Amino acid sequence: MPLEYRSSATAAGPRDVGLAMKRGLFGRCPQCGEGKLFGRFLKVNASCDHCGLRLDAHRADDMPPYIVIMIVGHVVVGLNLMVEQQADWPMWLHFTIWPALTLVSALLLIQPVKGALIGYQWALKMHGFDPDAGAAKESAPA
Repeated sequence: MPLEYRSSATAAGPRDVGLAMKRGLFGRCPQCGEGKLFGRFLKVNASCDHCGLRLDAHRADDMPPYIVIMIVGHVVVGLNLMVEQQADWPMWLHFTIWPALTLVSALLLIQPVKGALIGYQWALKMHGFDPDAGAAKESAPA
């Protein structure tokens, strides 16, 4: 089956938001679930090596770090408050554990969150993932 046919066959019609986000969460192409989404840690591949979907059209910008900050902040502050109520740790231990936990958690979450956001944008045909956007631009009067 030609690559163009596979790519355009699944581009039309409604897209499953949950499935696309799940695929992105695991670093896979939101369309086929086979190709890799990331070439490096946060660098999105130009296109899917399996189905040919153009992946660099996303506009994730600052949203993934914002979501990660919200998640990590709530978890770390909640844990910190719980520890403060239950234990009497010395300050040096607090200064060791909480920044390290924050940094590791943020680094572990940033790529899956960015992948899920790209999957969300693809499923809702946002930004460069709308197959009809190019046709609408061409037919619009100048």
